[in-house]
Amino acid sequence: MSKLKIAVQKSGRLHDDSMKILKDVGISIDNGKDQLKASARNFPLEVFYLRNGDIPQYLRDGVVDVAIIGENVLVEKGKDISIVEKLGFSTCKVSVAVPKSTKYSTIQDLEGKRIATSYPNTVNGFLQSNNVNAELHIINGSVEIAPNIGLADAIVDIVSSGSTLFKNNLKEVEVLLKSEAVLAVSPSISEDEQQVLEKLQFRIKSVLKGRQNKYVLLNAPNKNLECIINILPGMNSPTVMPLAKEGWSSLHSVINKNDFWEIIDELKANGAEGILVCPIENMVI
Repeated sequence: MSKLKIAVQKSGRLHDDSMKILKDVGISIDNGKDQLKASARNFPLEVFYLRNGDIPQYLRDGVVDVAIIGENVLVEKGKDISIVEKLGFSTCKVSVAVPKSTKYSTIQDLEGKRIATSYPNTVNGFLQSNNVNAELHIINGSVEIAPNIGLADAIVDIVSSGSTLFKNNLKEVEVLLKSEAVLAVSPSISEDEQQVLEKLQFRIKSVLKGRQNKYVLLNAPNKNLECIINILPGMNSPTVMPLAKEGWSSLHSVINKNDFWEIIDELKANGAEGILVCPIENMVI
């Protein structure tokens, strides 16, 4: 079977999150320190550790077949590259920020201003769509310092927690796009490698589905079963088993993690006891 060549960021948060999901889907990678390429022991996969900004070109040229990459990088450098899966981790925003002392009401306040950024294509597209003319200063790294040294009136950069903006006396005023890690595919991927990709995608989907849900076990009085079952639909319907205690049953189900606390409150209000909530490693549908 052909080996699928996958690119991941060589360091940083996206690298760590990418390696975690590969581990979670059961792929063991022999990765020595400072290696630029490594092979999986138990799956037809080769991992290439590359600079994030270089990955779109490697995909375009067919040097790698797929990549785990920030969506923001594809918007900037790889709009022609197809996304086959959104992965839900390494989330961030690409935002406009200005000094805290700057009065800002609308995007039109950027008219004629100087904007420092590492994302010129993204910024130009945003400005054009809003009929704003501004002067761009392209900076690679440490964009936040530009207003403090008089180089720019505003910046456009990645924002995660906002702590870097705070430390540089900046405030976020516009969000150009919201980004997350995605699985992107080369336009020249072969049929054999596409088959391997489909196997990898199946595993990833199962892990992502598991991360989005929680497994719930609880005891409930039989008189309230119908109401509790309506609260806990699960994938089809909850599993219900009688308990040794007369008039009581045990229910097993799956709930979305985003609805977790609201559902738990409803269960308690309807007499549920001994509620046990467990994480789900994989969820195959």
